[in-house]
Amino acid sequence: MFIGWGTFSISAAAPTGRAASPDNLELVRQIHALIVKNSTEKDAAQMKAYAGTIPKTGKEYRMVSIPGGEFLMGSPAAEKNRRPDEGPQVKVQVDPFWMGAYEVTWDQYMPFMAAPQPRYKDGAVKGESGSTIVDAISGPTSPYTDMTFGMGEKGYPAICMTEHSALKFCQWLSSQTGHFYRLPTEAEWEYAARAGTTTTWFWGDDEKLLGDYAWHFENSAVDKDSTTHPVGQKKPNPWGLYDIYGNVTEWTLDQYAPDWYAKLTAQQDHANPFNKPVLRYPRSVRGGSYDDDPKDCRSASRRESSKHWKQQDPQLPKSLWYHTNAYFLGFRIVRPLKVPSAEEMHAIWNLGIVGEDK
Repeated sequence: MFIGWGTFSISAAAPTGRAASPDNLELVRQIHALIVKNSTEKDAAQMKAYAGTIPKTGKEYRMVSIPGGEFLMGSPAAEKNRRPDEGPQVKVQVDPFWMGAYEVTWDQYMPFMAAPQPRYKDGAVKGESGSTIVDAISGPTSPYTDMTFGMGEKGYPAICMTEHSALKFCQWLSSQTGHFYRLPTEAEWEYAARAGTTTTWFWGDDEKLLGDYAWHFENSAVDKDSTTHPVGQKKPNPWGLYDIYGNVTEWTLDQYAPDWYAKLTAQQDHANPFNKPVLRYPRSVRGGSYDDDPKDCRSASRRESSKHWKQQDPQLPKSLWYHTNAYFLGFRIVRPLKVPSAEEMHAIWNLGIVGEDK
C-alpha cells in the first residue's frame, strides 16, 4: 500500500543565543514555486531523457526517463542466493519518473559538501544565510578527514554520506535547477534496475556476465585493494542506467524491514509502495558495491543501514552528515513526474533525521 509522505515536525527550538535555521517550510515553499513553474511535462508521453547543469558549479548530470508500469517486487523462491527478506514476491505499480543515469559523483557532490559557509552541527548556516534560497539550505559540516579515502575524485562516485546528507543534496540541486529531486523508493529502485525483466540480473541468470555490467569484488581491485571506479565504464541496463549493480551501493528512501513484502501482500493497494521511516536505522540500500560478491549485486538483494557505519567518527554526538566507515555507500537521484506539495517536499528532504538514532 502506498503510504503518503505526510508531514511532521522536524524543527527544534534553536539553542540559546542562536537564530532559528533558515532551512524551514517557508524556504521550501519558495523552492516549490520555482519547481512548479519549471515542470512543463504533464504526462508520460512528454517525458524524455535529458542532461542538466548545476548552475553554481557548471557540472553536468544526466537523467533517464523511466516508464511507469507493474512488476513483481522481490525474488522467486527458486532464485539462487535468495534471502528471506526478498519475499514473498508482490506485484506493485510504479508511476513514471526520471532517474540519474549515473551514481552521483564527487564532481557534483563535493561543492555541496565543501560549501564555504560556516555551519552549526545540524548544518544550519551561521550568521547571514546569503542572498539566495540555495545559500540557506542546510549542508554538511566540514569533514574531519578526506572523505574520498584515496579512491579517486574526478568522475568517481561520492561516498560515505548519510541519507540525510544525500537528501539535502537533492534539495540543494532542486533549488538551483527548478526540478524536484529526491532518492528513489525501494520499489522505484528495483523496478528501474530490472528494466522490464524478471531474471536474477537484467541480462538473465548467468553470474559470469556480471563483470560486463558492474564493478564488484572480483574485478574492482587496484593494487590488490578493491575500490570504486569512475561511473559509466561498464555497460548500461536496457533503460540506460549505468552501475545500477556494484560500484557503490545506493540509498533509498525506505525504512528497512525484513517483513516489508509480507505486509505489502496483505494490502489491497500496491501502487507506489513506500515504507515510511519512523526510525533512524535501519534504512534500505540497494545494488551492492565494488566490495560485494555477485549474490549481493542482484536486482532483488537488499541491505540495511547501520549506526556502525559511523564507528570511526570521533565526534560526540556522531555526525548527521557522514558515514565514515561506509566506503561502499553512495546514491543516485530520481525526479517523479508528479510534483508533490511543498509540505511533502519538506518532509521528504528531511526524512534522514526522522526517528531516534538508536
